[in-house]
Amino acid sequence: MFGGAINTVPQVRNGRLRALAVAGDTRAKALPDVPTVAEAGFPGYEANTWNGILAPAGTPRAIINRLNAEMLKILGSREVIDYMTADGAEPAGNSPEQFTAYIRAEHAKWARVIRDAKIQKSD
Repeated sequence: MFGGAINTVPQVRNGRLRALAVAGDTRAKALPDVPTVAEAGFPGYEANTWNGILAPAGTPRAIINRLNAEMLKILGSREVIDYMTADGAEPAGNSPEQFTAYIRAEHAKWARVIRDAKIQKSD
């Protein structure tokens, strides 16, 4: 099965699941001895789960900047880092421009996968 770190890391730690590989481009900090899918023999494979905070189009830049600054403070706090990493999450933060670029890159990557695999919407 494939599952997000928050759901699977606790199960690996308690012995209910055995991790064969992680899908990201780097090893998970919570499972440093588990190879990536690429390291396990499938080069070029990389699929991350991520979450982010978005605002409606047209939100004033000052509000975006304030929200971003507050989120970076929260994500950098020891309490949040400890809470998130306990179950395998890896908190990260960046600028609105970097996050926009990441979302666009993810959209392009998965659009290519869908196109190359000839995946079609079913009714």
